[in-house]
Amino acid sequence: MKKNFSLLLLVGAFLSSSAQPIQRPKLVVGIVVDQMRWDYLYRYYDRYSDNGGFKRLLMQGFNCENTFVPYAPTVTACGHACIYTGSVPSINGITGNFWWDYEKNKSVYCTEDSSVNTVGSNTTLGSQSPRNLWTTTIGDELRLATNFKSKVIGIALKDRASILPAGHSANAAYWFDNKAGVWITSDFYMKTLPDWAKNFDSKKMIDAYYSAGWNTLYPLNTYVQSSTDENVYEAKPFGSSAKGFPYILKNNTGNYNTFLGTPFGNTLTADFAKQAIINEQLGADAVTDLLAVSFSSPDYIGHAFGPNSIEEEDNYLRLDKDLGDFLNFLDDKVGKNQYVIFLSADHGVAHVPAYVKDHKMPGGIINFSTIASQLKAGLKEKFGVENLILDFANYQVSLNNALIDTSSLKMIDIKTWVINYLAKQKGIDRVIDMDGFNSVPLNAKVKEMLANGYNPLRSGQIQVVLKPQWIEGFGNGGTTHGLWNPYDSHIPLIWYGWGIAPGKTNKEVYMTDIAPTLAALLHIQMPNGTVGKVIPEIFK
Repeated sequence: MKKNFSLLLLVGAFLSSSAQPIQRPKLVVGIVVDQMRWDYLYRYYDRYSDNGGFKRLLMQGFNCENTFVPYAPTVTACGHACIYTGSVPSINGITGNFWWDYEKNKSVYCTEDSSVNTVGSNTTLGSQSPRNLWTTTIGDELRLATNFKSKVIGIALKDRASILPAGHSANAAYWFDNKAGVWITSDFYMKTLPDWAKNFDSKKMIDAYYSAGWNTLYPLNTYVQSSTDENVYEAKPFGSSAKGFPYILKNNTGNYNTFLGTPFGNTLTADFAKQAIINEQLGADAVTDLLAVSFSSPDYIGHAFGPNSIEEEDNYLRLDKDLGDFLNFLDDKVGKNQYVIFLSADHGVAHVPAYVKDHKMPGGIINFSTIASQLKAGLKEKFGVENLILDFANYQVSLNNALIDTSSLKMIDIKTWVINYLAKQKGIDRVIDMDGFNSVPLNAKVKEMLANGYNPLRSGQIQVVLKPQWIEGFGNGGTTHGLWNPYDSHIPLIWYGWGIAPGKTNKEVYMTDIAPTLAALLHIQMPNGTVGKVIPEIFK
């Protein structure tokens, strides 16, 4: 009897333990800071507030110090798609912000969709959807795992930074209409904008920001981590007469595109995200929800002013406060330790070439628009046929396969001429025929990144690799990104909240590891194109 009784107790204990529900956080919040270099965590660390977001995440979260983008081109659409799919452009199909699509025989924007219409304004900027994305996202997998009870919402000023993270089955994705000055979506998601979103738009907060203008958060002479104000390394996004702080913006009222390049775009995004959490009741019950938030304004500011500008420093000091307020809001509405956050970036950015040259370091600018025109003219003169080049984008040349096939020309002759021409251009390191890519003697890391970014249906046949610190552009002001180099590919990755063990690792991890790590944390299937690995160190 004693043995039988003991056995019953063991069975009862087993059944009791096995009956425990899967433990998950109430809410997952993905935060992507567009164009955030990894070193911004530390460049401005002493100036970040003790009550702000960055120090709280660094001190109480888990920091993956050596996180890299594993492909090129390092641009916005690819980065947001990669983070949430755990995949790379060669698999998920998002090979750039734009690409030449050989199936459609035209240049395609990453989220364009003529079959859907704008919801929330009278413009056409809502004709967008995730249909160009070939794989599922972590949000799609969360919806599948909970029989579509979980809510998944994407929010960003940029359409692609909202739509691609949210995925195919999302409840909503919202982005900013820079013509109408309102938040919009498309009828891919819903027929009418929710009342709470309409009410938010009706407050016209942007006009108040324009009236106040943009001055530095602290006295100008305290920005010692940056170059001096008003210098030749910067573009003039607010007009040729707006040379430095304070920026008088009231004359730009109604020009909502200008607003994107101010730190107030971050504040507007955070405020809209808070309203989504409240009104959509995200994290309000036992079923895990997911909110994907991307802060787009740092990208616009970085392109115009560069990493060493006072504008960039002020942007991050203000974003630090916005993040701190957002974390406090989540503590209040969702509950401390009831949500999990990751903060990362879609790519980094290069220094302004004129800036590094003035400091005796190599670098420069290559104007692909001019080179593309020269290529087309040279090919016509050499081979007597027009339109042999369809596109020059993502550091790749797309050739007119159909035209070449129906002519007496040989593809190898066209490629050889183009490669030889490009190889002579200043700033270009390598020019590669992708048909013979496997046999090219190239650094293994660079080779893997180029392979991960290449898909024959959405990539060019000829790949261009620039020398370090050379960028695509024109003029001396501003900068860009898109290459394999660490300044473009080394990004922050911090985990915080439910189930996260505070600490850090210097082990090399990748952007593709974020989605499978979330899948492991949530006990759900990873997205169906995932090539990344779980980061076990983050778990308690």
